[in-house]
Amino acid sequence: MYASLPWRTATLSGYTRALRSPTGEAPYLVARQGIAYVPEGRAIFPNLTVAENLAMAARAGVDGRREWTFERALATFPRLAQRLSYGGWQLSGGEQQMLTIGRALLTNPDLLILDEATEGLAPQIAREIWRIIGEIRGFGIATAIVDKNYAAVTAIADRSVVLVKGRVAFEGDRAAVLAEPALLHRYLGV
Repeated sequence: MYASLPWRTATLSGYTRALRSPTGEAPYLVARQGIAYVPEGRAIFPNLTVAENLAMAARAGVDGRREWTFERALATFPRLAQRLSYGGWQLSGGEQQMLTIGRALLTNPDLLILDEATEGLAPQIAREIWRIIGEIRGFGIATAIVDKNYAAVTAIADRSVVLVKGRVAFEGDRAAVLAEPALLHRYLGV
């Protein structure tokens, strides 16, 4: 994300601070910068219970705040509250994705990066995940979403960037994206 910039100033959650490029850094150093990552493919710990998966990530944010607690994560994802003693391997794909997002939120991040958050999920579950992502943005967490579903992304994003082979092909707000049907067809195949 910041690969070409060694330092970058970002406005996150209402304040500005310098971010060091996380490229090539150990995951714990990236997390210490207030960045949480929800990877494509979920990456839960299948041998841990839902409760253990969540507990292992819980920590204060970079500035010491603890807005995201175990209780808040369960209120955001009620399905997980019903499955606290289930092993990660016992969850459906959608529940695993909820667990991954909940676990990331429990790090109290300044920036949440979601990579293909709804890939391979049933449409009803995907809609639920998109609704929750919209809520998360409303809580003041800066959110970067990498996804092929341009309609869902542009519905909740302030700005969109289309990358082609690592280069910016287009950048703009929702209106600008929707005003460029040729762009959508050329780069997104729609």
